[in-house]
Amino acid sequence: MAGRMEGKGVVVTGATKGLGRDTALLLAEHGATVIGLGRDAADGASLEREAEGLPGKVRFLQGDVRNEGDVQAAVLFCREAAGRLDAMVANAGILGPEGPLHETTEAQWDEVNDINLKGAFFCCKHALLAMREQGGGGSIVTIGSILSLTADPFISSYTATKTGVLGLTKAIAVDYAADGIRANCVLPGDMETPMIQAYFGGQPDPAAARAEMEGTYPIKRLAQPREVANAILFLVSDESTFVSGTHLLVDGALTAKTY
Repeated sequence: MAGRMEGKGVVVTGATKGLGRDTALLLAEHGATVIGLGRDAADGASLEREAEGLPGKVRFLQGDVRNEGDVQAAVLFCREAAGRLDAMVANAGILGPEGPLHETTEAQWDEVNDINLKGAFFCCKHALLAMREQGGGGSIVTIGSILSLTADPFISSYTATKTGVLGLTKAIAVDYAADGIRANCVLPGDMETPMIQAYFGGQPDPAAARAEMEGTYPIKRLAQPREVANAILFLVSDESTFVSGTHLLVDGALTAKTY
């Protein structure tokens, strides 16, 4: 059904690659005005070109979620372009260092936290300010991970931040329900994105690493970003108006199994 986001203004962070890019395009396909915040100007320009001709539109803003002013600017840009902010998709994130926690440096820890958790805080903060100023209403979708609920070996900083993102989302849902603002967290499994491709590329045998990862999923493959973007579309649309304070696993049944 087309037009599920017609007339709505949305900010998507980390919008130039992977899940963020697919989400921005999908929302524009359904009529939204999307402000895509990202660090790479060339990728941002190609995102705008790819969105040409869609029912909605995508406008790129170069910025970094670690900079509160950049996040605030994206929200203001959305309100100027669309007339209001209806949804925030706090997607920007990095994997960070791989290895034992006792070998993780303070700088590595801070980088992952600044992007994944502090960045989500800035996104939520300025979305809430805008939505309340508009009179209430709106949807915030954060992007956690299956590691918001579980753990994998030797990516403790990433796991800690994604667990924090889920907790932050639940707190917002409770605290701002009276304002008509909903908050939910999407927990994807592994996706075919530049992040996972870089992970495979760093392994001694990339093909074997991919086969091993795919084999852990009951569905026997990784997710396409569009499959996860569809879940985000549901949560920012008016089809989910009684859904708040929860998480939505999009993981091919991975966390449903024991072995």
